[in-house]
Amino acid sequence: MAVIRLADPKRDARQVAAIYLPYVLNTPITFETSPPDGTEMYGRMKKVSNMYPWIVCEHENEVMGYSYGSRFRDRSAYDWIVETTVYVREAAHGLGVGKALYASLLECLRLQGFTSAFGVIALPNDPSVSLHENFGFTEDYLMTNAGYKDGHWYDVGFWRLKLSDASENILPIKSIDELKSKRCFKNSVVFGEQFLKLS
Repeated sequence: MAVIRLADPKRDARQVAAIYLPYVLNTPITFETSPPDGTEMYGRMKKVSNMYPWIVCEHENEVMGYSYGSRFRDRSAYDWIVETTVYVREAAHGLGVGKALYASLLECLRLQGFTSAFGVIALPNDPSVSLHENFGFTEDYLMTNAGYKDGHWYDVGFWRLKLSDASENILPIKSIDELKSKRCFKNSVVFGEQFLKLS
């Protein structure tokens, strides 16, 4: 049976790194050029996992994909904006894993109090654009010739989703530690399981 759960950096980092590796080596989807190993990925996950959710889809003890939120920009004025990311194991494409992970991630981010989510997409990437637009993201702006990888220039598009209203009485973002024992957060984590096509 397939489940969606919060990632455990110690348990999942090696498999997360393995999923990410072919995207680094073979595609412009990420502009990273040296794939991180399990140790490096553990550090990345551990560093941010209290403030930004990392979520995995697991099927028969194998991680099929992962999604996470990350800091959009360093200045504190941006604290209520989050960048969203999802990667799916190559063998699991077409099984609803990406949609399931994104659905869970966005529910968690809403509960935390983020106001906007941005998907940053190296173009062309029709599957990613379609995924984002199916969740209500709209293209916010386009950077032309923004990144150079493997002998080619790529445009980068920023797709934005409003998660909640921005107001003058805005509250601090709730951490994962504050929320993870609450039923509403647990329900948010598993929300995407309805989209999985894995038995």
